[in-house]
Amino acid sequence: MKQAAIILALLIFPASLQAAQPAAAPAKPIVGQHDNNAPIDISSDSFQADLNGKTGTWTGNVIVIQGDTKLRANSVRMSTVNGKADKIMASGNVVVDSPKSGTATGDNGVYSVAPRTVLLTGNVVLKKGKNVMQGAQLTVNLVTGQAVLVGGVKGQAPGSSRVNSVFTPNSQ
Repeated sequence: MKQAAIILALLIFPASLQAAQPAAAPAKPIVGQHDNNAPIDISSDSFQADLNGKTGTWTGNVIVIQGDTKLRANSVRMSTVNGKADKIMASGNVVVDSPKSGTATGDNGVYSVAPRTVLLTGNVVLKKGKNVMQGAQLTVNLVTGQAVLVGGVKGQAPGSSRVNSVFTPNSQ
């Protein structure tokens, strides 16, 4: 389950999201040393704001970097409610790299700010060293540290709902 923690890297969106949380006991981060207060660098081919829809969308080769964590996607969209970030959605070839946690890939990712949950869907692959886990959907609760990976790996028989995992002893 530790490999699933790399989805925490989706928190690399604006640190102000942390400030948007209701005042509660601070949650302990799943990924040990990730600095949520580090500057965030977002680059893309274009950016579009929808003031009426209260959204911002970065498209085309989107790269989001905070500290040593990097997210790449075709598109990243942030929606707000009452002036605060509500959901952050990454779509198309989502890749999250963290040297401490490994790499997570999927078709789409959603960070729901208030409940502090991350959902990665569509051919989810988690890699760290030689260890690999595959499934169709990963859900991580950043408050409790619980993660659930469910099956449906690409290439399996239709109707199969199994998670595939390969762990190599003595690998990092």
